[in-house]
Amino acid sequence: MKTDVYSWRVARDLKMGLEREARRRKTSVSALLDLAVREWLNKRGADIDGDEEQRRLHQAALKCLGAFAGGDAYRSETGRQAVRKRVRERHAR
Repeated sequence: MKTDVYSWRVARDLKMGLEREARRRKTSVSALLDLAVREWLNKRGADIDGDEEQRRLHQAALKCLGAFAGGDAYRSETGRQAVRKRVRERHAR
């Protein structure tokens, strides 16, 4: 899903060439530009979905996430009840 916008000015002849090529390929100028940029980045060795970026994101997420500790093999089946019980105990007056 596209969420970010990037715009720039281009020469008239370049814009006309892009529009002509998009019509020839039966696609949009936006899709054509996405393809062109991805190909250019791949040729330069830039990995858009790089493993290093994924490792960085996982490390950042680990700071915010936690885990339940214990030896209950059935915790995935009884987790909802255990969490609700803890909440009731903490908020009981």
